[in-house]
Amino acid sequence: MKKALGSWSAMRKYLEQDMLATALQGRIRYGCTSYPSMDGKCIFEICIDGIQVKRFSWETVNTYFIDMGYTTNVAPMGKREYWSEFWLLLERYSMDKRSEYTDGEFCDALETYRNQDIKDSMCSENVLVRMFAVLDRRVGKRTLEKIKDTYEMQPEWLKNFYKLRFEAEKI
Repeated sequence: MKKALGSWSAMRKYLEQDMLATALQGRIRYGCTSYPSMDGKCIFEICIDGIQVKRFSWETVNTYFIDMGYTTNVAPMGKREYWSEFWLLLERYSMDKRSEYTDGEFCDALETYRNQDIKDSMCSENVLVRMFAVLDRRVGKRTLEKIKDTYEMQPEWLKNFYKLRFEAEKI
């Protein structure tokens, strides 16, 4: 986790208690896992009602590249083969062209979300910033009514978060 964002326990409290919409309290859980062999990288996850719905890590992105057939070696046999095209593909397929994201992209979006007005976050081009924003307590029912028309334009994975919020607020 980036030093600019502070400790994970404080960040988790911020996301789950301080900023989460009242109607979603106790339903959303953020997790962060780091292993010594991960060279400082993390795996972030979001759970809804105890079920993991989204992960953010290098591995989820690279597996996505392999599953989508973006790699030349669709059946990597070792660590070197598995990661061989990662950086090239990460550069080629920007965030707006994929549905899986790295831990760094998660942290960058969280930092952006924390440091800009909620109105800007709601219409951000960064889908992860929009994810944080739609769950935010500062977004009221009138704003949710206004953005309801944008639901169909959201990526499939993000629609789940919008739907959750709409249902929780009875919209």
